[in-house]
Amino acid sequence: MSGERTQSLLLGALGVALLLGAWEVIGQNRLVGMTWPPFSSVMAFLFDPSRQALFSRALTATLGSAGLGYLIGGLAGLAFAMLGQILPVLRPGTDRATAVIHAIPSIALAPIFIVLLSREAAPTALAALNAFFVFYVAGASGFASSSQTQRDLMAALGASGTKRFFHVDLPAAFPGIVSGMKLAVPAALIGAIIGEWFGAPRGLGILIVNAMQNFQIPLLWSVVVLAATTSLVLFSAMTLLERIVHERYR
Repeated sequence: MSGERTQSLLLGALGVALLLGAWEVIGQNRLVGMTWPPFSSVMAFLFDPSRQALFSRALTATLGSAGLGYLIGGLAGLAFAMLGQILPVLRPGTDRATAVIHAIPSIALAPIFIVLLSREAAPTALAALNAFFVFYVAGASGFASSSQTQRDLMAALGASGTKRFFHVDLPAAFPGIVSGMKLAVPAALIGAIIGEWFGAPRGLGILIVNAMQNFQIPLLWSVVVLAATTSLVLFSAMTLLERIVHERYR
């Protein structure tokens, strides 16, 4: 198993190296014009000491909105999934309501959030909305993964639906919930960045909009790299947690 993981890591590192190498070659030779700078130039811009405060403030604001939205959306999604599992008669309704909410593009809901809440709250609201669907699907499928034999045994022992949920359904759902936690990280981050486009005072989304409007190509690519790296780091951390939980409950 350790050999497979090492091989996977090596192949992943090789893929990243090839991607960055191709990026550098394309940028140095201007194969797609001035809008594609070399990777080395983007890194130099990103790690310029004079710009560290700017990037730090923006990243902190985005992570704060994404983190709060992740928490709110996660709790709401799991609560909705629990409701449908404890009260099966409500399950079709919760499924349909969640599907309808998810079918509406989050960017179309941003103006509504601005009217009902505020521009500052829009990033958190969109992050929560994106995380909500992922958590609901993970929770609903996880709660339903307990075996019928276990449910029949609990019913034979006279356990109520609530007791069966906490003693059978919830433990069985842990691996699925943790997988949902992992997948919800980039979803929440994307929601926060999109929400910042609608007038938030600071954040990575604001830097992206300003860079596009003023044709600041190095700034645009630097923010993209920063956002992508942050998402990958958080996703990798949740992958480790997922592996631990899966090994414990498999």
